Amino acid sequence: MLNRKKMKKQSYSNHRRYDPFFHIVFSVLILAILIASIVNFINLLDEPDRILSSMILIAISLFCCIAYYFIRIFAVKLQDRIIRSEENMRHFQLTGQPLDQKLHMHQIIALRFSPDSEFIDLCKEAVENKLTSEEIKKAISRWKGDYHRV
Repeated sequence: MLNRKKMKKQSYSNHRRYDPFFHIVFSVLILAILIASIVNFINLLDEPDRILSSMILIAISLFCCIAYYFIRIFAVKLQDRIIRSEENMRHFQLTGQPLDQKLHMHQIIALRFSPDSEFIDLCKEAVENKLTSEEIKKAISRWKGDYHRV
């Protein structure tokens, strides 16, 4: 778990989170392996007895690319569901009503950065004016950091 004291205070300008190892190193390595396996296959086209192993390397590389994609997508979808539940509960605690069904997921994700004092009005404004996530984030005057996300 991340320690909030070690993290810089979040704001609109620095709230996006990237893990350099996962987002850069891991993805570049998988892509490099895929490219190397394709180059290996092309170089071995004139050696029929070695093509099968080369095709297996390409299949494994493609599997790694697909697995990387789904690992990220599944984690993001789960995080979105958790954010929706948390913000729905927060809205219910503050108003006695669930979140407006017209709010889109990207709006709800942006609303999580608003403090309780701004949350209700921003929810209404997001629905009425169909605000984008960026517009919602820029409208927040007292940013509430999310220090527990992955």
